[in-house]
Amino acid sequence: MRKILYLAFTAGLLVSCKTNQLYLNVIEPAPVTLSKSVKTPGVINRSMPTDETKGLDVIEKILSLEGADLDKDGAQQCVLGLADELLNNHRFDAVKDLSQVDFRTPKIAAFPEPLKWEIVDMICKENNVDAIFSLEYYDTDARINYSTRKADVKTPIGIVVPALEHLANMETIVKTGWRIYEPADRVISDEFQHVQSVVYSGRGINPVAAVEGIIKRKEAVKEVSNLAGHGYAMRLLPVEIRVVRDYFVKGTNNFKIAKRKARLGKWDEAGLLWEKETQNPRMKVAGRACYNMGIINEINGDVDAALGWAQKAYEDYNIKLALRYSRILENRIFECEILNQQQP
Repeated sequence: MRKILYLAFTAGLLVSCKTNQLYLNVIEPAPVTLSKSVKTPGVINRSMPTDETKGLDVIEKILSLEGADLDKDGAQQCVLGLADELLNNHRFDAVKDLSQVDFRTPKIAAFPEPLKWEIVDMICKENNVDAIFSLEYYDTDARINYSTRKADVKTPIGIVVPALEHLANMETIVKTGWRIYEPADRVISDEFQHVQSVVYSGRGINPVAAVEGIIKRKEAVKEVSNLAGHGYAMRLLPVEIRVVRDYFVKGTNNFKIAKRKARLGKWDEAGLLWEKETQNPRMKVAGRACYNMGIINEINGDVDAALGWAQKAYEDYNIKLALRYSRILENRIFECEILNQQQP
């Protein structure tokens, strides 16, 4: 029997004269599935430019108003954030920082070609790791805007005089690209790109003073980069989402009583009343009861049984809503199998 954890939140929004809505929290598989044999991954930084492209990179930094070593320091924070979060994942025995491995990317502002498997094998063998998390690409672009406005400024002697205040706003775009290499199966388990923005503002009585207000933006970029690393590691974790289910509340007096019990969170008691109505001689009533039995079984985590009831409601009683519900449950069963594969 396949089971997925579900939690009934509430029931109440009236969607028609015959149905109400139920809200559930469901667990979906992580976006990334690793082989269960991966226990000690290594983390590398492959995002720094090669000597051939370094000259272009310097020009780009000038044109995009980047600070000294901003990309280098930001990329380092990405890797540190990733390694820290991976250490929190109990599926791994250890996470190794492979920053001593000197890598360069052959292109600027482009996702590089994957590493050759011969290189991946060599790195894993020399460092005793069984997978590689690679920061393949890191880049920052900055845009600065100046403006002025009239303002009252207090002089050193306490007199307030009208003046022109200068404003400087700088937006920095942080772009990262990642891959996960699993050499045992010769697969790239994930390839992912992410973009995030950091905005810093400064003001002063002249342009220089305004710009001085944004000189700490490098620390903000490093912080965002670190969070980007943490965020990427979270792609290995299952995701909890909220979903909506419809259930029938009209047909017989038992449906009315079950509706009130459901509103009080007494789902098992409501289920007993629905189960009685599955034997009702009226086809529409019995079909609705079968459908609702699917709902109660899903609430209790038995998705296989829920699917059986939903299919019965459609096949035997032609409850149109049950066809769509059957498709939803089939997808949940498929996701349950993936979840089982992702367990360490």
